[in-house]
Amino acid sequence: MASIPSSAHLQAFEAVARRRSFALAASELHLTASAVSHQVAKLEAQLGVRLFERSAHGVRLSRPGQAYLERVGGALAAIVSATEDLRHSMSNSLYVHCAPSIASLWLMPRLRDFARACPHIALNLSAAHSHSDFALGQADIDIRYGIAQWPELEVEPLFEEHILPLASPAFVAEHGLQRVQQLLHVPLIQSNVSIVQWSDWFQSFSQLRAPERFAVRFDRAQMSLDAATQGLGVALESAMNAGGHIADGRLVAPFGLDRALRVKAHFAVYPARNARRPAVAAFLAWLHAEAARTEQQPCRQSPD
Repeated sequence: MASIPSSAHLQAFEAVARRRSFALAASELHLTASAVSHQVAKLEAQLGVRLFERSAHGVRLSRPGQAYLERVGGALAAIVSATEDLRHSMSNSLYVHCAPSIASLWLMPRLRDFARACPHIALNLSAAHSHSDFALGQADIDIRYGIAQWPELEVEPLFEEHILPLASPAFVAEHGLQRVQQLLHVPLIQSNVSIVQWSDWFQSFSQLRAPERFAVRFDRAQMSLDAATQGLGVALESAMNAGGHIADGRLVAPFGLDRALRVKAHFAVYPARNARRPAVAAFLAWLHAEAARTEQQPCRQSPD
């Protein structure tokens, strides 16, 4: 019987084939690119064929590599699925992956309620901008931020968000902020990961062109909100994420809550096979109930 390649070599091969990049595969597997390249090279040496064609433009599967992937890809997926099924049959653990901002600003303050409602479920929560890879069994549910483009997965929108300018009361008073035109003359805070940018807001609520330079830029909504709270400028953020800041008066909407772009950008995403697990069903039911309550909660209106 021929020797079977190691699972590490096969996982490296599958990740590179799917990502079409050694660097992206390495990031997914929490390895260095050189380590992934070394594992693929060992697999090629063991099989005696070149699995990838490498060029300055990246990597792509060779014809033997494509044929091999079609055979072993399904086997790897089956192993992951069987492992997940066994793990969940032996425990009530639930693995949830989440975008960072909603994790810290929305989900974390509500987790005590989930623990009370479902004390039998052991929740494991992780957060990162990158999506969880269900093929590797990294999570049961992924709460994603962005445009829903995952046709192979179940995708459930959570809530409608209102994206609007927010600033500290002291900043509003200092600059006498009352008209949209004044935004061109005060520091603006840019959130690099938001699907709604200042250019979108200016186009919707004025005839003005958004500035191209910003006082500060961040890749986390939490950081943008903290910067606005400290008086560094005006942030364009979700009223949902800023709910706590607005409720206690740290931030206000200088132009009112009606000048907000409405978007649905957070989604509960999971493979269809996971829906049959009681822990997943319980968490989704709780999640949608909390999302519905969020939409019903009015935000504090800033003074005119």
